[in-house]
Amino acid sequence: MPEACFAIPGDLESRTGGYAYARAVLEQMPGTDWQLQHLQLPAAFPAPGAADLDSASRAFRAVPPDQLLFVDGLAFGSFPDWLLQEQRGRWVALVHHPLSLETGLSDEQAARFKVSEQRALAAAEAIIVSSPETARELAQNFGVPEAKLTIAEPGTELPVAAAHGGEERPCLLSVGTISPRKGQDDLVTALAQITDLTWRCRLIGSDQREPASAERLRDLILQFGLAERVEIAGEVAPEDMAASYDAADIFVLPSHYEGYGMAFAEALAHGLPIVACPTGAVPDTVPAEAALFVPPGNADALAGALRRLLSVPSLREAKAAAAWRHGRSLPTWQDAAKRIASALEKVASR
Repeated sequence: MPEACFAIPGDLESRTGGYAYARAVLEQMPGTDWQLQHLQLPAAFPAPGAADLDSASRAFRAVPPDQLLFVDGLAFGSFPDWLLQEQRGRWVALVHHPLSLETGLSDEQAARFKVSEQRALAAAEAIIVSSPETARELAQNFGVPEAKLTIAEPGTELPVAAAHGGEERPCLLSVGTISPRKGQDDLVTALAQITDLTWRCRLIGSDQREPASAERLRDLILQFGLAERVEIAGEVAPEDMAASYDAADIFVLPSHYEGYGMAFAEALAHGLPIVACPTGAVPDTVPAEAALFVPPGNADALAGALRRLLSVPSLREAKAAAAWRHGRSLPTWQDAAKRIASALEKVASR
């Protein structure tokens, strides 16, 4: 069975979409006749120091020379030229979304990341992306030849029944690491405009990866007097996430950008009506018949969309039914693994 090294920065057990993708791919690859060996890189990426780069270099030199180096884009996009040249001809990159498109960056930081990522991607033999949107972005704005790109969308576990909520107070569920890009501040500002309606809101996702953002969000919740209605739940164990979707009535995540958005796929699979922004890969993942779309950063429009779904049960039911139907067509993790294996095989056979 051919092998490749799968290099990922930080803790593989971290509860974000990118790490969930990596864990699932590692688990599914043996079914494709390829084996991936996990290699942990320093957690400092994508802002490594000299010691982090030296550690990564030593780790790659220890990998048998006949193995490809499949590297998560969180690290690969920040590799310097000297590291790229050390293992020339062996690189395969995984890109969920470009580093330079993260919100909260200064113009200078974004420009620096874009130059670094363009240089790194040019050195890759193949590039795996998690959505058609990321493929378009890399081809149009990063100069990546389409022949280098393979789309391997995340898989989704399909429940046997749609989510049902069931409480007197409709539950609004939002899943994503608390950060400016995910737009939880917009959501809380919107919720403050619909306090005349009955609802509760649960925010699931790490409040430790960007603690300053989480603190600002808590302050905003207190400022609007929403502490009794909005819960910052933090991370939830993967095995408990299905119950969280089942307990919800509406899924809302006003992200400013998504390279794919695994939480949206999970919401569709559970038959939840969705409120989102049509940015990045979201329109590729979420069909219009299952959602209400609002402009990013527009809390007034977000409040209006939530008010409609909460106030018009027939609309909510129609969107939920469309979500459930579309969820049945989502790809599996084995589909993703097969696409990655095919890309690795093409590189290995050259």
